[in-house]
Amino acid sequence: MRMIPRDRRDRLGEGPIWSPSEQALFWVDILGKKLNRLRPSDDSVTCWDLPTPTGWVIERRSAPGFIAGTKDGIATLTLDPLVVTLLAAPEPDLPQHRLNDAKADAAGRLYFGTMPMACDTPTGSLYRYDPDGRLTRLDSGYSVANGPAISADGGTLFHTDSVAGRIYRFAVRADGSLGPRALFRQFSSDEGSPDGMTFDNEGGLWVACWGAGRVVRLRPDAMVDQIITLPASQTSSVSFAGERLDRMFVTSASEGVDEAAGGALFEVAAGRIGLAAHTFAG
Repeated sequence: MRMIPRDRRDRLGEGPIWSPSEQALFWVDILGKKLNRLRPSDDSVTCWDLPTPTGWVIERRSAPGFIAGTKDGIATLTLDPLVVTLLAAPEPDLPQHRLNDAKADAAGRLYFGTMPMACDTPTGSLYRYDPDGRLTRLDSGYSVANGPAISADGGTLFHTDSVAGRIYRFAVRADGSLGPRALFRQFSSDEGSPDGMTFDNEGGLWVACWGAGRVVRLRPDAMVDQIITLPASQTSSVSFAGERLDRMFVTSASEGVDEAAGGALFEVAAGRIGLAAHTFAG
């Protein structure tokens, strides 16, 4: 395990995603309103100031840049110069909400969650945003919607409510709609809260455990079969990176804790290979 050297720590690091075209890892600092880029070839880190808290960026298929989840809604985001353009506001009646965590599937559809900024009421929801701009609410009742992850065959979506300590499982139909919600795993209080997630190429689900300072690998039967501990208690998300997707990076948060390593970006030795991240088709 190593900490990536840089001159600042994230207040709330989240959403790490590997870009093959850039040969770089991108991630956000939600509360710090930053977009970060790491080039693992030389450990260089570039940082952009964002106009609003942003939960994630995902590369686009049809145009340069990213689709982004901001406090205001779904937006396009391009770099150098930084331009953010709002496309859709899923919850204009809930100004206390923001978008949090997302993944694209192989068809280029976007699945993302919303949550209250205060993390205090189950008013968040799970949505799908299609490349043609259609927005569909799929599920509701989340205090902290987190960590969508989609199985390699595209047939199952996993989604989390961190406050409840639950990872849910949904069947994904051909049209992108979801089957009934089923509990995949309930975390105990000493295991931390399930946060950002990603799959490896053997079907293992890697989960960052907020409050427990670790990431765990869950088998398809939801049992833990690998644990990696870190010196930052608020581990927030995890991603495979590198040309062979054999390097694992973990984000963390410094907000609310007095830890030397809080808010650092870590590279850890998982000994596994990841799945390539899908892009948004719009």
